[in-house]
Amino acid sequence: MKQIILLNGPSSSGKSTLSKTLQQLFKLNNKQYEIVSIDDFMKISTSETIYEDDVFEISQDMCNAAIKLLEKAEGVIVDHVITSERIFKQFINMAKPYKLLTVHVTCPLDTLIKREKERGNRCLGSSESSYKYLYPKDGYDLTVDTHLLAKEEPGLEVYKHAMSLL
Repeated sequence: MKQIILLNGPSSSGKSTLSKTLQQLFKLNNKQYEIVSIDDFMKISTSETIYEDDVFEISQDMCNAAIKLLEKAEGVIVDHVITSERIFKQFINMAKPYKLLTVHVTCPLDTLIKREKERGNRCLGSSESSYKYLYPKDGYDLTVDTHLLAKEEPGLEVYKHAMSLL
């Protein structure tokens, strides 16, 4: 059965790095997993704040892209920042026919703020805002904290959990 792995966490929490690590782990084991990232659908700049309505507008496009990629891949890793129930429900409805693993990607707020400043490609305050409004707050299959771990460790944890569901 095809699998969707939802990585949901605030901006700068390490979802993109985790996505790439996961994709490589699957590839090493002859499994093709593609990545759908919110960054590929949003206009991201240092001068424009992203609001929930902006994310909702592109959320269906992200869902459609994930489904399209599942035609040729065994799974899709979705790198998302979900900040409302309506976006979450839209995603869950799309994922119903597939095995779904929900992963909360987190780290301390001060780390998010530091990473956001170091990146220099986001509107300052995005990480704090998405941390505050992330939806849902709990109920994930797995939570990984990217703060002090080597970048491979959260990937291995998610990978093992994903493989146990197949």
